[in-house]
Amino acid sequence: MDYIDLHTHSTASDGTFTPAELYASALDLQLSAVALTDHDTVDGLEEFMAAGREHPECEAVPGVEIACQLADKEIHLLGLFIDPRSKQLQELLTFCRNERMKRNRDIFLKLHFLGYELDLSMPEFGGKSLLEIGRPHFARAMVKHYGFTTLQSVFDKLLGTNKPAWVKRRYPLPETVINTIHLAGGSAVWAHPILRDVPDRAFLMRSCRRLKAMGLDGIEGFYSMFSARESLLVAEAAEHYQLAISGGSDFHGENRPNVVLGFGAGGLRVPEELLYKLKETRFSGTL
Repeated sequence: MDYIDLHTHSTASDGTFTPAELYASALDLQLSAVALTDHDTVDGLEEFMAAGREHPECEAVPGVEIACQLADKEIHLLGLFIDPRSKQLQELLTFCRNERMKRNRDIFLKLHFLGYELDLSMPEFGGKSLLEIGRPHFARAMVKHYGFTTLQSVFDKLLGTNKPAWVKRRYPLPETVINTIHLAGGSAVWAHPILRDVPDRAFLMRSCRRLKAMGLDGIEGFYSMFSARESLLVAEAAEHYQLAISGGSDFHGENRPNVVLGFGAGGLRVPEELLYKLKETRFSGTL
């Protein structure tokens, strides 16, 4: 059986592999397809797709990950098979990046008032601007300069939801994101649907019903941090609401060292056959 990974990040957002390096790693691992799904940007796709054209035995899937607000929850949607040149997509990503920049500025300020003085000149920020960095960059700087032992310990104490340096972002609505992904020729997939919640079947089914009505095409059922029970729960929801199943590692390189491309936290294996079902949603809009 051949395997795929449809959720990864590069240096274009908050990963540590360049788009070309990420593709080369997928090729070395003999994956049959890999998607680049950076946060709020498609800037890495040109390099990524160029690398993919040289080695068609591993399909390079153009993608993006966009956070949005569903009721009182932050959820993430992947756009797979997108056309990065889409005007509507570019406009939405500009809005998202501007909101990300405002949040990053406020995180710097909160950390400063808490006694942690960081600035963009530090190597851990990689020469990136406020527009380009994410919370993992802050966490790496805190590990280096303030004695934290792991990136996760920084999130647990300071950067996680409702922690002292947490800053809430303004997000687009899910229907806006789904419609924009469709206008860009892509398939809209709900990423890690139970990552931030107790695996509550009622919440999952209720949310799938709402998102399906907005045009959702698929849901991520194979994910690095999912237990077998959680994957089964997602599969049940996918079958009930006729959603395609996707899967990926959420690879970030050294920013998430316990997650390996194609293998997740060790046991992840996403079968290639899921790719074909997802492609059907792209072209027809239904399963």
